[in-house]
Amino acid sequence: MAAAAAAISLSRAIRACAGAGSGRSMASSTAKEVAAAGARVAAAVARREATPEDGRRVQWVFLGCPGVGKGTYASRLSQMLSVPHIATGDLVRDALASPDPFSKQLAEIVNNGKLVSDEIIINLLSKRLEEGAEKGELGFILDGFPRTIRQAEILEGVTDIDLVINLKLREEALLAKCLGRRMCSQCGGNFNVASIDMEGENGGPRMYMPPLLPPPQCESKLITRPDDTEEVVKERLRVYHDLSEPVEEFYRSRGKLLEFNLPGGIPESWPKLLRALNLEDPGNERSAAA
Repeated sequence: MAAAAAAISLSRAIRACAGAGSGRSMASSTAKEVAAAGARVAAAVARREATPEDGRRVQWVFLGCPGVGKGTYASRLSQMLSVPHIATGDLVRDALASPDPFSKQLAEIVNNGKLVSDEIIINLLSKRLEEGAEKGELGFILDGFPRTIRQAEILEGVTDIDLVINLKLREEALLAKCLGRRMCSQCGGNFNVASIDMEGENGGPRMYMPPLLPPPQCESKLITRPDDTEEVVKERLRVYHDLSEPVEEFYRSRGKLLEFNLPGGIPESWPKLLRALNLEDPGNERSAAA
């Protein structure tokens, strides 16, 4: 049964990947690479699902604009539910830091606020899933994938997603958050220097999101990501909105979409998100980088 399911998943992934190239005049070599990437995703997911366990662990997806806090909440839920948090943004940053010549081409895309192509994302994700399968990981929370309808269709072809959590935040707050992001060049910690205090919309309560400041030893080592400029952030948001609506509708039509409007910072939003998910967190005193 598991072998048959894996074969079906593999076939669907290859058809989805290879077929997507027809409207874009892809070279045959590129189409083959995409098909191979989709096949690797299918094989890695199939190995996870074939592993015996008392109750399959969650397979969730986080959607939301760049900077909304997907990584924060996905990471917390990952720890609570004992499943890996797989963030395509982290995979891209790791690829950028590699000595591979491809990293220069990737840097051009990212630094101009463009979305990384499906081919690149699928290859990075398939590699991460393969590594996880080899380590015996079960379940996952995907963060940053799928971003396009094509990616959603490919994912649908290789596994059954249980839930898609769509985080939403007012655009002016998003912009402030993105411009306030900082990283420690020594320890790699993520912080945010933005202090957001806005009037509520339509007579609603004020939105307050306090800064997440670094410890003293990191203060002098803070750096800004090269793609966190106002122009690039606005372009990222515009591109995201253009592509996100079909993805949201894809999952909404399947009854899998949970839309969650962030009411404020982590202390206010986290317990409300847990209630929306019917979960309880005994360690809800933790803090995380947004």
